Amino acid sequence: MDSILVRGNGALSGQIPIAGAKNACLTLMPATLLSDEPLTLTNAPRLSDIATMTQLLQSLGAEVAGLQQGLVLAMSSHDIANHTADYDIVRKMRASILVLGPMLAREGHAVVSLPGGCAIGARPVDLHQRAMEALGAEIELKDGYLHARAPGGRLKGATIHFPLVSVGATENALMAATLAKGTTVIENAAREPEIVDLARCLRAMGAQIEGEGTSTITIQGVDRLHGATHPVVADRIELGTYMLVPAICGGEVECLGGKMELVGAFAEKLEAAGVSVTQTERGLKVSGQGRVKAVDVVTEPFPGFPTDLQAQMMALLCTAEGTSVLEERIFENRFMHAPELTRMGANIEVHGGHATVHGVEKLKGARVMATDLRASVSLILAALAAEGETVVSRVYHLDRGYERVEEKLRACGAQIERIKG
Repeated sequence: MDSILVRGNGALSGQIPIAGAKNACLTLMPATLLSDEPLTLTNAPRLSDIATMTQLLQSLGAEVAGLQQGLVLAMSSHDIANHTADYDIVRKMRASILVLGPMLAREGHAVVSLPGGCAIGARPVDLHQRAMEALGAEIELKDGYLHARAPGGRLKGATIHFPLVSVGATENALMAATLAKGTTVIENAAREPEIVDLARCLRAMGAQIEGEGTSTITIQGVDRLHGATHPVVADRIELGTYMLVPAICGGEVECLGGKMELVGAFAEKLEAAGVSVTQTERGLKVSGQGRVKAVDVVTEPFPGFPTDLQAQMMALLCTAEGTSVLEERIFENRFMHAPELTRMGANIEVHGGHATVHGVEKLKGARVMATDLRASVSLILAALAAEGETVVSRVYHLDRGYERVEEKLRACGAQIERIKG
């Protein structure tokens, strides 16, 4: 397996282009199953998860081609030849469950394996199942697969109320409702930018949707959707990650394509810690000088502080002045990076869903292991500010969510390289 070698070498400055959002693209890609006309996505990221979703869609009969070095995805689902999303593909990635709604809406039946992904906590599919059942689907769980069918071949509009906010379940329900007969109202819907981006894409395909970005989304079902071309929204998690580079190392970095509206709660915490964040014509400029101040963090659904930036924020707070408390409210097993940061000299205490970080003056390089996607990049951030060399192993997690990490950081002066396994 590949490893990443980092030598801490002080302040970093430069420009970092922000890619299209992985989580948005993984949601947009299954939308091709809703129409027999082509769907083209521009600003698509080049990541292993995108390759996995491509493989899944192709297994169902869709044609998927990457153009212009992978930045454009051209897809066509003229014929859905297979209605089973197989375990061997689905087990690799949580987002695979998002083919359920589109296939059920267009074809009237689907068989989808229970999904996999990073081991950061229980992420059951019961809300997805309840949403499809509310739309009239009959679903049976058998041998690890969800067997779903719409009586009469078409879903029916309904009111779907989620007891908990779920991004994935909202996305699945939104796609399924576009072709359902009648009106669907999604209550307690997720408000993430990825939801807004999906709604914009579906509307470009002919869907009738109102209320995205709020907790109530209304969809008037149509008989068919057509093709469209849609730009993938900038990745707010990659944006937040690279905003931390000058915060943790010192220096000034402009994140090209970044918008404050994507990272409002996160930017507020950075500014409270003493980091300057300003919107420019080209993106977000972040400046850091010296040790930051300790701040407390609570992860919440959007527009709150993102759980996907909690590990990276912890890396920053390891060298803050004072004591910080991070509370994880989204996933119950998302502090697995803490022991690895401790190997680098951090002082962290974890008790259930709370992590107390006592800031130290300096971290020291060490051999550490990535446990999941966001943990892997948090260790790289810590290594950039640590004394000496750090080797981060098991970085296959990293490649699921960040493209050209070494290249982007080297452009700002970092000493970082990949060691092939």
